Amino acid sequence: MLAVVVLSSAQADTADGTIAAAGGPAVGDQNGASPAGTTVGIVSPAAAGACADLGLDLDTLLTAHNVGGDAGSVLVVPLARAEAPTRLLLVGAGGGGLGEWRTAGAALARRAGSGDRVVALVADPEPAQLAALTEGLALAAYKQPKGPGEPIATDDLDADGDHTDGAERGAADVEAGDLSAGTTDLTGAERDADGAAEPAGETDELPPAAAESAPAAAGGPGLDEVIVWYSGALTSTELAEATEAVRRASVLARAVLTARDLINTPSLVKSPEWLARRAMAAARAAGLDAALLDATELAAGGFGGLTHVGGGSSRPPYLVELRYQGPPAEDGPAARHRVLVGKGITFDSGGLSLKPPGSMTSMKTDMSGAAAVLATMAALPELGAPGKVTGLLCIAENMIGGAAVRPGDVISCWGGTTVEVLNTDAEGRLVLADGLAYAAGALGAEVLVDLATLTGAVSIALGRRTAGLFASDDALAGELTAAAELAGERVWRLPLVEEYRPALESTVADLANMGSALNVGGGSIAAALFLREFTAGLPWAHLDIAGTARSDADDAEITRGGTGWGVRTLLRWLTADPTLAE
Repeated sequence: MLAVVVLSSAQADTADGTIAAAGGPAVGDQNGASPAGTTVGIVSPAAAGACADLGLDLDTLLTAHNVGGDAGSVLVVPLARAEAPTRLLLVGAGGGGLGEWRTAGAALARRAGSGDRVVALVADPEPAQLAALTEGLALAAYKQPKGPGEPIATDDLDADGDHTDGAERGAADVEAGDLSAGTTDLTGAERDADGAAEPAGETDELPPAAAESAPAAAGGPGLDEVIVWYSGALTSTELAEATEAVRRASVLARAVLTARDLINTPSLVKSPEWLARRAMAAARAAGLDAALLDATELAAGGFGGLTHVGGGSSRPPYLVELRYQGPPAEDGPAARHRVLVGKGITFDSGGLSLKPPGSMTSMKTDMSGAAAVLATMAALPELGAPGKVTGLLCIAENMIGGAAVRPGDVISCWGGTTVEVLNTDAEGRLVLADGLAYAAGALGAEVLVDLATLTGAVSIALGRRTAGLFASDDALAGELTAAAELAGERVWRLPLVEEYRPALESTVADLANMGSALNVGGGSIAAALFLREFTAGLPWAHLDIAGTARSDADDAEITRGGTGWGVRTLLRWLTADPTLAE
């Protein structure tokens, strides 16, 4: 058992040099009264009382270690006790913003030992803060599986697209409903996997200063359960709000982990068919309508981008269409049919315009856009998102072969626009062109958003933690920017420079897939301008996630490998969840 105190640095020095809490009662009893000789602290009364029960003078401890509560900071205090708890963690939550609570949860997940039962004594978080803590705990606990993986042949897939031996890839095999397993519920009972109540365990060891509990979070490597304790009794409304906040955060976190699992699966396993069937199985499990087009149907339907990009591989391309209909909305963004289009290149060798070997190492992640769209769509029913949403996964493998598209070839994308292929390593825009044109021309889309690991240029411009946002509509750009900020996923809007558009002109086709007609540079801008040609003038946004989709190191809630970037932003945007507002 591990005792945890979450600190906030949103404080000011008082005249006598003691520390004042921001918006909370002083350290003392549950009514906020401070006993004589006690300084005013940056923790809740419950936390202070718990520390006193453990024989610790929290004021002295904070002063001795110069603890200020910076977000993600952790101080480990060994306890000279034979019984649990044997360690105390002081975890900083900064000024109390959602990102800082998310960072605090991530820090706790990484510092907790395997099998620890974690008790988080926090400063009475608001529902949105509790949700952010839950997200941080779950996302930072993610671990990639080790091993080469096994190739999955067509006959190894059952009718639902599931691998017949039940093997799944990902962190702790997180399944729907498992993320909060073991969390103490509001009645003081624990729930087993079937939802049946079991007697609460070890409640006699919990500090008496903690009066009421609400479920907090997330199982995962190193965590058995997390319990959040409040200073005083919560009303039934407050308990319901806390419970719902944790539930929704758990759904969101599971969606991100689903995307990470898919992204981190080696391409030896992750053929286009494997990914397409995984998508169909996920759709059925979530209650979505779904349809799949195979290579023959794509060729017959005029999907030239997917057909030719996937032509060089022995593993043919697919298009998956996922459909969700939520409660109707009379106005606002949800009143319009929103279509998400994801780039799903399961491996990108560059094709005949071959990549250098070092540039291929991470190319199993080149389907991160499709993974984000799939995970987002599968989470919408649990979140009760309003309106009609469709997801398109444009799935292919870009390889060398006798049927590979060649530099100089002219192809026809869905709808008839012809494209001169100057570089086969600019393939993502070709498959997205099919998806965008199909959404605009056949699906009745009213708003288009695409996600793609499209250009290395965007990571040069914005780095590895900020995605590039291009948009033809200011209102849509504002909605996505606000959603990303709430989600903790940073975006920066880049311009669609009209003077660069002539760079895409071709003498033998409607467009060229590279902006080489003029020496204008701006590779990310040229790629976005290319995509815009297939949107039929609809409100459209393009998220270039080439930098953010993968990480070389753990960083707060981000873990090494595929990050699942975009899932949180899309879900905030599609649900317009007021409980997650700052």
